[in-house]
Amino acid sequence: MRILLFGVLFCLFAGCSRKNEHRPNIVFIMSDDHASQAISAYDSRLIQTPNIDRIANEGMIFNNCFCTNSICAPSRATILTGKYSHRNGVRDNRQIFDPSQGTFPAILRNAGYTTAMIGKWHLKSDPSGFDYWNILPGQGSYYNPDMLEMGEAKKYEGYATDVITDLALSWLEHRDQAKPFLLMYQHKAPHRNWMPALRHLGLFRDRDLPVPDNFFDDYATRSDAARQQEMEVSRNTFPAFDLKFPPDPDDSTDYEYWKGQYRRLTPQQKSVWDAAYDEENKKLSSLEPGSKAMSLYKYQRYIKDYLRCIAAIDENVGRILAYLDDHDLSQNTIVIYTSDQGFFLGEHGWFDKRFMYEEALRMPLLIRYPAAIRAGSRDEHLVLNIDFAPTLLDFAGVPVPADMQGRSLAPLSLQEPAPDWRREIYYHYYEYPGWHMVKKHYGIRTERYKLIHFYDDIDAWELYDLRADPSEMNNIYGLPRSASLADSLKDELRSLITALGDTTVPEK
Repeated sequence: MRILLFGVLFCLFAGCSRKNEHRPNIVFIMSDDHASQAISAYDSRLIQTPNIDRIANEGMIFNNCFCTNSICAPSRATILTGKYSHRNGVRDNRQIFDPSQGTFPAILRNAGYTTAMIGKWHLKSDPSGFDYWNILPGQGSYYNPDMLEMGEAKKYEGYATDVITDLALSWLEHRDQAKPFLLMYQHKAPHRNWMPALRHLGLFRDRDLPVPDNFFDDYATRSDAARQQEMEVSRNTFPAFDLKFPPDPDDSTDYEYWKGQYRRLTPQQKSVWDAAYDEENKKLSSLEPGSKAMSLYKYQRYIKDYLRCIAAIDENVGRILAYLDDHDLSQNTIVIYTSDQGFFLGEHGWFDKRFMYEEALRMPLLIRYPAAIRAGSRDEHLVLNIDFAPTLLDFAGVPVPADMQGRSLAPLSLQEPAPDWRREIYYHYYEYPGWHMVKKHYGIRTERYKLIHFYDDIDAWELYDLRADPSEMNNIYGLPRSASLADSLKDELRSLITALGDTTVPEK
């Protein structure tokens, strides 16, 4: 009976029937730099995100989803292709994505789906495999954004998160309704420089938000990679561009960055903006530059603006979910919420990502599919962004190409046993020298341990026991008691590198 039941489920959800009503629609929602610790379904200490949480509450939350290269373009290329950076050709933000290698949207389109890409693309080449696309050029702007609609430049008035949602809803309303659909609905927020919607400028103003226990980390046990980065909230944020302090024309770099965004606002928008920040900036004269108090004030400005950007995402996710409800689409539509990677929210004193440390490595992943996934379910397996493409093809009943390196999450979503699931993950970061000066590194993470090798102009290993030290404050590599563990993990790491064909790892 159990075998028969699984067969029925497989036919229904993996596409044995080709009737449109049995082929799920897909809404793939991706934000940029949205840390899982800023989603209340994962952690409610900083913000409440009721609409994003709804996806988790009515579907499955993956507690151990990770990226393979924590930086924007490489993660996006990996999600599209189901392949690691060394296979898809996008190892850092400077390379151009080649869509001819095959992507899951193109495969779904060829299989009869109507497809759209709306929002942040950030892959230098034009989107391919979509019936319709309307994207932000490069990083895009928060206010009155320029966009490229099928290659034609247009400017929209309003806040980018709202504009992208308006365009997504318009496409849903006017799509080819004879076909199942894939909508890739992707936000700029909450990417740096964290410019909130005007309606959210007062959010959190009446209170200070909690500061991470290791905000003043001294990196005592870590390698020079941790000490030589340039991503500290206290010393590497731009005063005007990032923190909205009064601009200093003598600081030419910060001034030009700030001016480039501020001048996009209309006079009415500027009046609201100026009034909000001018009041808060009156406190600056009482703070000594470089002091602990100034560092904490910078953190509060950073984290509040970051979370204000997320408030707009959550509101707009609610608009998309309401549309699905109102048009009787919810039951047969897969809704995914994720981000291109994690982000540091003051942990170790940092913002940004790139490192293989947990806050940057870990991604949010929520999947709702009422026709198949039990509401309120959770999964603890180690999953990766290379798994997204095979998962969506599998649910659509479309064969997964042999060159995709990920695995379908459909069995995990259906809570079927997965005894042969991966027990370790592989990571490789390449962009150095570059923004934030995070060293090149690769490594392995198991359920309990993490081993990292920093290389290029450095040769350093770090080893963490995540059960005993979840904040990764104590590097135990080189300690006599850790020698056999380190050797064992090195063997596993070498095996992974060989199996995955990563020839970009230095020979050592």
